[in-house]
Amino acid sequence: MTSNRPSVSEQVAQQLAVLLRDGSYDRAKHLLEPLQPVDIAEAIGTLPIAQQALGFRLLPKDLAIEVYEDLEPLVQQTLLETLRSNEVLEVVEQMAPDDRVRLFDELPAKVVRRLLQQLSPEERRVTAQLLGYAPGTAGRLMTTEFIALKQQQTAAEALNVVRRRARETETVYALYVTDGFSRLTGTLSLRELVTAEPELLVAEAMTREVVSLTTEVDQEEAARWIQRYDFLALPVVDREARLVGIVTVDDVIDVIEQEATEDLYAAGGIQTTDEDDYFQINLLQVARRRLVWLLVLLLANVGTASVIAAQGAVLSQYVSLAAFIPLLIGTGGNVGAQSSTVVIRGLSTRRIQAVGAWQSVLRESAAGALLGLLLSVIVGLVAWVLGYPQQVAMAVGGSLLAIATMAATAGSLLPLLFRRLGFDPALMSAPFITTVVDVAGVFVYLQLASRLLLPVA
Repeated sequence: MTSNRPSVSEQVAQQLAVLLRDGSYDRAKHLLEPLQPVDIAEAIGTLPIAQQALGFRLLPKDLAIEVYEDLEPLVQQTLLETLRSNEVLEVVEQMAPDDRVRLFDELPAKVVRRLLQQLSPEERRVTAQLLGYAPGTAGRLMTTEFIALKQQQTAAEALNVVRRRARETETVYALYVTDGFSRLTGTLSLRELVTAEPELLVAEAMTREVVSLTTEVDQEEAARWIQRYDFLALPVVDREARLVGIVTVDDVIDVIEQEATEDLYAAGGIQTTDEDDYFQINLLQVARRRLVWLLVLLLANVGTASVIAAQGAVLSQYVSLAAFIPLLIGTGGNVGAQSSTVVIRGLSTRRIQAVGAWQSVLRESAAGALLGLLLSVIVGLVAWVLGYPQQVAMAVGGSLLAIATMAATAGSLLPLLFRRLGFDPALMSAPFITTVVDVAGVFVYLQLASRLLLPVA
């Protein structure tokens, strides 16, 4: 059961807006400080633009950095434009490298160049390194804030390293071991380190079977690996097996959400980019992104009209046939959409790879045939009971069987074909499958009706 009560951030946003409007800055500061950074970020993001910078300035420095990393990209950009230069630089300088790179991906190139020049040499080097990797890869997603231990250190020495560097790293629960050439040789959990004898060498306590990613691996693949092994983080190595960063589970959650959103939009025939929020772009852009697919589907539907026009002879003699066209194409479209959804999701979760592509197509075709058989019996009987000619009932029933089988086969096969050709299978969306099945379904129906109803010349 869902609740209509406002969330924490909504309640805070309402109170914060009133306090800022009344100039009660001390009370506003006390309101924000006990909250989690993500709730503060959401509350500030819902404020009027004029109040966002005012609310952000009330935060202590350390809290402000965490809050800024959780803000929506457009709010981050707005704050960059409204805060003073020194405030902007201080925030950007203290951000985690991976969060800073994601911010830079959203900013104009001119602004990025200016901010890069103002960063400290070390932060500039790290940021430039991450920006050098291709977008959408583990290298671009990773952070360089991790703890690397040496094989010849004792457990006591390694624990001192952890204590010294804990505050400046993304996570301390997963520790990584390298050799003298910075090559990844093992992993060690914080629990294993704490419980080890102080004089035990790290090389003797570590796990040598390491699961790692390369910098070129797609970010969706990185998310899948973390999900598969239930790790909090995965190490990332370069081509020489040198440890260069880690991908953490919180970054992976963002990737999973982003990829799922892209797949859902693609399934609906909507063009998207990673550059902005679909609900915050103007209406002209909304129309442009939907128009392309609608034009494709419109042209494809011309085929349906052409098929109906070509079968004018049987329709003119048996007008009752037209009553079943919406039913047939609707059923075919729904069956095809169901099959394509199952297959696209199966490709995303790698379930189809385990079962086999052809086995999946055969399974969906069989399911479509079974559904078509059941529907054809039901609809055929209904048509006969309602007084339609027996040949019309037979044409409807037979067409349903053929259309459902064909729709299920097309719905499962086309996404697999797109994947084989190197395209995103989600592009083979429900609207496209439905349109293809519409044209073929009407053709099958009217051809079968002609054979059953018109005299042989």
